[in-house]
Amino acid sequence: MPMTAIILAAGEGTRMKSRHPKVTHNLLDRPLVSWVTRAARAAGAERIVVVVGHGASEVRDCLAAEKDIEFVEQAERRGTGHAVKVALGEAHLTQGTLVVLYGDAPLVEPDTIRRLADSVEREGAAEAMLTWVPEDPTGYGRLEFAADGSVARIIEQKDCSPEQDRNLRSCNPGFYAFDAATLAAHISELSCANAQHELYLTDMVEILQAHGERVSAIEATDTNELLGVNSRAQLAQLSCIARDRTNERLMAEGVTMLDPSLVWVGPDATVGRDTELLPQTMLWGQTHVGEGCVVGPNTRLTDCSVGDGSSVEETVGIQATIEKNVTVGPRAYLRPGAHLLDRAHVGTHVEIKNSTIGVGSKVPHLSYIGDTTMGSGVNIGAGSITCNYDGVHKHRTTIGNDVFVGSDTMMVAPVTIGDGALVGASSCITHDVPSGALALERNEERIVEGYAAKRLDRLRRDNA
Repeated sequence: MPMTAIILAAGEGTRMKSRHPKVTHNLLDRPLVSWVTRAARAAGAERIVVVVGHGASEVRDCLAAEKDIEFVEQAERRGTGHAVKVALGEAHLTQGTLVVLYGDAPLVEPDTIRRLADSVEREGAAEAMLTWVPEDPTGYGRLEFAADGSVARIIEQKDCSPEQDRNLRSCNPGFYAFDAATLAAHISELSCANAQHELYLTDMVEILQAHGERVSAIEATDTNELLGVNSRAQLAQLSCIARDRTNERLMAEGVTMLDPSLVWVGPDATVGRDTELLPQTMLWGQTHVGEGCVVGPNTRLTDCSVGDGSSVEETVGIQATIEKNVTVGPRAYLRPGAHLLDRAHVGTHVEIKNSTIGVGSKVPHLSYIGDTTMGSGVNIGAGSITCNYDGVHKHRTTIGNDVFVGSDTMMVAPVTIGDGALVGASSCITHDVPSGALALERNEERIVEGYAAKRLDRLRRDNA
C-alpha cells in the first residue's frame, strides 16, 4: 500500500526560549524537521505532509529545498489528534498507510518507519505503534496490553492514577502507523474530556478497539531514535548522538579520527578512505573530502570539495573547490568561488575569494586574492593584494603562468600580468604588464645622513 508520512511540526517549543520555531533549530547542520522528512522519504513515503502552526512561514522556508513537501496549517492547536485530523481533511488522506512522526524527533531511522508501516499492512491492523521501556518513564504515556499482546489503551502520565504511574512501565514514544481509511472513518470520535482539554491521538487505541479493530505494538530496537528535543540541553544531547552515529560509520569505512568526540560531520558530507580528521574539524553541507587527506585541526568546511591527498589546516572554507595534493593553511579563509588547482598552496593568513589558483601556484602568507584568474607556477609574495573593488564594482585580475610577484604588491584591477613576468616588491601595479617584463613601481629612496641625532636634539630642546 502507498505510504504517507504526517509530520507534526506546529508546536512553539517554549522551553527552547527562542524566537524561532523549535523544529527549525539545527541538529548538526540540518533543521530538526528536515531530518524527519528525509527519513520518511528514505523509508518510501510517497507523500510527506507537514503540519505547521507556530512560525509556519519559517518552517516552510527551512524546507523550501525539498520540493515534494505538502503543508497543512493547524491554526488552532488542540493536540496531536486535532493536528492529524486537520491533515486528514486538508490533504485528503483516505487511502494507504499513514505514519505519524514528529518534527522534533530527528533521529528516527528509515528502517524503523518502514517496520511500523509494514506492521499495519502485514497484520491487517488498524494501527501500529512503537513501544519502549525506559529507565525513567516520567513524561511518557503508559501502555496497557490486552491478553493477546495487542495494545489495549494508552494513558497519558498526567491522567495516570498513582497506581498506574507506578506499575505501567511500557511507554508510548508517540510514533504511529494507521490504515488511512479506518483512521479517517473514526478520528471524529476523539474527545477532549481530559486534563488538557485536547484531542489525544493516543485515544484512537480504545476507539479502534471498540470497533473491533486491532492495534499492534512494535518494540523499538534503538531507543535513541525516539528521543525528542524540548530544550537546548536536549538539542545538544541529540547532536552528540548524531555525531557519534556518523563518526562510527566513517571510521568503519576507513576514516581516522584522533578524537571522534571533537569531529563534527553533517549528514550530507562524505569522507574518503585513509583521510584523517583532526580535532575541532567541522564538515557541513555538501562537503566532500577525498582519500588520503588530512583535515584540521580547527577547520570548518561548508559545501566544499577537497581532492585526494590534500591537507587543510586551521581553515574556514565556504563553497570552495580544492583539487588534488593541495595544501591550505594554517589560518586560511577560502570564500565562495575559491578554486585551488592541483598542487597549489595557500598559506598562513591568506584569503581567497572567487579566484582560481593555478596548478602548483603559491600564495604562501598574508595575502588577499579576490576575483582573480591565476595561471600555473605563480609565486605571490607575502602581503600582496589584488585590489578588486572600486567602491561600486568588482574587477578582475589576470595573472599568467610562471609569474613572480614580489612582497607587498598591490595589483589594482582590472589588470593583466603576462606569462613569465616579474613584479618588484612594494609595487602598485595599475597597468597591464607584458609577458616576460619586469614591473617596478616605487618612489626613489632618499637618505638624509645624521637626521636621527639632529631630531633627538631638537626634541630635547623643545621639552627643556
